[in-house]
Amino acid sequence: MIKNKFLIGILAIFSILGSANQASAAEAIYTSTFSNTAIQGYDTVSYFVGSGVPVKGSKDFQTKWQGANWLFSSQENLDKFNANPEKYAPQYGGYCAWAVAQGNLVKGDANIYNLENGKLYLNYNKKVNNEWLPEKDKFIKIGDQKYPDLVNLN
Repeated sequence: MIKNKFLIGILAIFSILGSANQASAAEAIYTSTFSNTAIQGYDTVSYFVGSGVPVKGSKDFQTKWQGANWLFSSQENLDKFNANPEKYAPQYGGYCAWAVAQGNLVKGDANIYNLENGKLYLNYNKKVNNEWLPEKDKFIKIGDQKYPDLVNLN
């Protein structure tokens, strides 16, 4: 019962935040209000290489892609991203994967992530991530359908 009340509360918050976000022109890549930097400045390639632990990027190694600034920890990672940004960029532009499947745009946390079938998915927090994981395949299928309309890519 408590779990259901928690989920209903989270859905209500996501609906309010998502509606507010959708009222304005939603960007394909999530950046904060006060920054144009994707995934909170983390090196998106670092999720896929080495230990797979994300590391912060540096302004010394940056590029612009889909209207956002992307930071990297090395020239090598910057070059990998520039060669194939779709391979390394988080799905749904870094928005919370669970929220996108619910039809809402809510920020993803760069530290709450999953690699699934070679793709990076972010979630809002650990609790949401725990809700997403058991049904991730279903949520990914739904999110793949909903995301383009949420950010007006269609």
